[in-house]
Amino acid sequence: MGSSFKLKAISRALLQRCEHIAATEAPITEEDSRNLARNHQEDRRVEVYAPGAALDAGEWGALVAAIVCVTPSTLIRSAATGLWKRREETSFYASSVMLPAEIFASAIRGHWAVESENHWARDVTLAEDASRIRVNPGVMARLRSQALNIARANGVTNIAQAPLGVARSIPRHTLLPRPVKSIEQACRNRDRHLTISDVAEP
Repeated sequence: MGSSFKLKAISRALLQRCEHIAATEAPITEEDSRNLARNHQEDRRVEVYAPGAALDAGEWGALVAAIVCVTPSTLIRSAATGLWKRREETSFYASSVMLPAEIFASAIRGHWAVESENHWARDVTLAEDASRIRVNPGVMARLRSQALNIARANGVTNIAQAPLGVARSIPRHTLLPRPVKSIEQACRNRDRHLTISDVAEP
């Protein structure tokens, strides 16, 4: 069983050598894919390179069997203007085993699926990073986890829309008191506790 890791802050020198290999060598295998969504299109290319002797001089030479270059080209449509904006970013991964590009592509997509479905939902949708709770924050963290688990167990795929859907599904009469038109009508409703807000203006 091999291991793979993204080259970012781990080793700047290793990243520069991998960039040089990708710029001067031909990939062994490559995989192209397209993901379409509303106002979003992503074309992703995954290229696999053999490091050869390019890494022998460094400490990583004996550990890296494959270099993976991932280049997503994303088109995002602005709902306000209708214009499309292109975004491109190239990432490099190092692996201790050589595998086909399709397998690397699937593994990388799976990694980012976890990031999107779990961490993004907690940090952005549920505003976990912005939470000001300082006393027993673990209680709210567990409640957020339970909310996510309940939503996913019920087939919810868009966590950002889930709270709105739940709010719309609750009958209105269970949330707000029924308005009354007169003091006489309010007095007849002896089966519930009334406040002055229950009485509508004449």
